[in-house]
Amino acid sequence: MAIVLNRLTVLDAVRMLQRRELSAVQLMRACFARIEQREDSVHAWAALDKDAALAHAQALDNGPITGPLHGLPFGVKDVFDTQDLPTTYGSPIYRDHRPDTDAAAVTRCRQAGALVAGKTVSTEFATFKAPPTRNPHNTAYTPGGSSSGSAAAVADCMVPFALGTQTAASIIRPAAYCGVVGFKPTFGAIPREGVKVLAPSLDTVGCFTRTVDDAALVASVLMDKAELRRLDYDGPPRIGIYRTPQWRHTLPETRDAMAHAIETLARAKAVVQEVDLLPECCSLVQLQSDIMAYEAARSLAAERESHASQISAGLQALLQGGDTIDEARHQANLRRAQDLYGRLGAWFDRFDVLLTPSAPGEAPFADQGTGDPLFGRVWTMFGLPSVHLPFMNGPHGLPVGLQAVGPRGHDHRLLCIAKWMHDKLRPQA
Repeated sequence: MAIVLNRLTVLDAVRMLQRRELSAVQLMRACFARIEQREDSVHAWAALDKDAALAHAQALDNGPITGPLHGLPFGVKDVFDTQDLPTTYGSPIYRDHRPDTDAAAVTRCRQAGALVAGKTVSTEFATFKAPPTRNPHNTAYTPGGSSSGSAAAVADCMVPFALGTQTAASIIRPAAYCGVVGFKPTFGAIPREGVKVLAPSLDTVGCFTRTVDDAALVASVLMDKAELRRLDYDGPPRIGIYRTPQWRHTLPETRDAMAHAIETLARAKAVVQEVDLLPECCSLVQLQSDIMAYEAARSLAAERESHASQISAGLQALLQGGDTIDEARHQANLRRAQDLYGRLGAWFDRFDVLLTPSAPGEAPFADQGTGDPLFGRVWTMFGLPSVHLPFMNGPHGLPVGLQAVGPRGHDHRLLCIAKWMHDKLRPQA
């Protein structure tokens, strides 16, 4: 059977590129052929420069192997600065913005040999206004947000990986809706220089891939930790099932996914136990929302002052809500978040990972927005690493999965366990 180049995983493509069995130009051409075939339906891209991308690929082919991502095309969410492509932050305010330098995460990928295929669509300043991007599994539905284009491009095999950011659930939710692996590392593990600031206490850089192994390789470059490239794990893990106080908002397909996961992982000899819902858990979502609103209102103050008419009504409402929170209350909120993590983080004395919803269910219709970030807010506020694992389809044939969450700073162990779990949960060929 002929290899479909644009469908290669990161690891498979890397092996072929490193052995010179595949050229960077061949892979880039295959990705652009897919983009040209599908972009009019999916609308994943904010900016493309095919000629420049192919020229960069040819230069790589003419030289030595440059690093662990040598020759891999990737997508860059349009909140990351790029010196050779426009960066609009998803807003008409920055329609003509051309940064002089790359964001640090983009630089790390380029230094490892990866090639920017283009800028992927972001929602307005990485918030909630629905973009033109559609879910590649069915374009009547949303891909989620705010990393809409990155998730859609990887899911549709336009590129093998893409960069994203998360302030509430902007990696995990699009990964869930599009059926790809989304990795949000520990807060601060990947440098944010050159990324448009929304909420500095929350903003986190991460990535989208089609397997956990791929996410680990990309993360090893972004986090500058070569050990992430080995995901050896004998198991079985101790898994805490955390349904959250918002479980009533889950749809039947997410409940089915959780039931399937509990049965399958227990059969694989994992220790699977329910996590107690403590009274403190009920305030966590609102706490994150308040922190985000306060910081967003300050981060976008200049845009509000000079370009208010170009900011959507929804974002204006979010920022106005942030205005009602003063500095003293914000500092109290930050202290409360740390105090609660100090207490609830004891969960990880009993469990290696928590397994919890990524989204209420399948992706909603595109005209209903980008979906509810409800199930990502808490983990972002606590700065915990999380991985979305797709493994089922819902009643409309759209992807469904769950996220695995680990303690701060234990990204490698989380990825090892996530791979072990994903191998058990995915349908066997």
